[in-house]
Amino acid sequence: MKTFNEMIAEQMKTMEKLLFLQSELERCLEIQKQLHSLQHETGQDIIQEEIMEMKNELREIQRIFEEQTEEVIRSYKGGNGDYEPLLR
Repeated sequence: MKTFNEMIAEQMKTMEKLLFLQSELERCLEIQKQLHSLQHETGQDIIQEEIMEMKNELREIQRIFEEQTEEVIRSYKGGNGDYEPLLR
């Protein structure tokens, strides 16, 4: 049978392991939280880049549309006669 002091010593070792594991778990959970946050921020960066690309593409399409509209107006004013009315 173990003596009281041996049982206390064993219990203290177990408590040390418990405290160590708790602190390691907390540390790992904090790292996981930070990684999740970084992934979220990275995801936002990617979305922001896609939004900027779409805005640039939209501006380019608007520019092309405006040029085409001006060309149609010039053609109509010039009276080339090579257009057909849309409504008959």
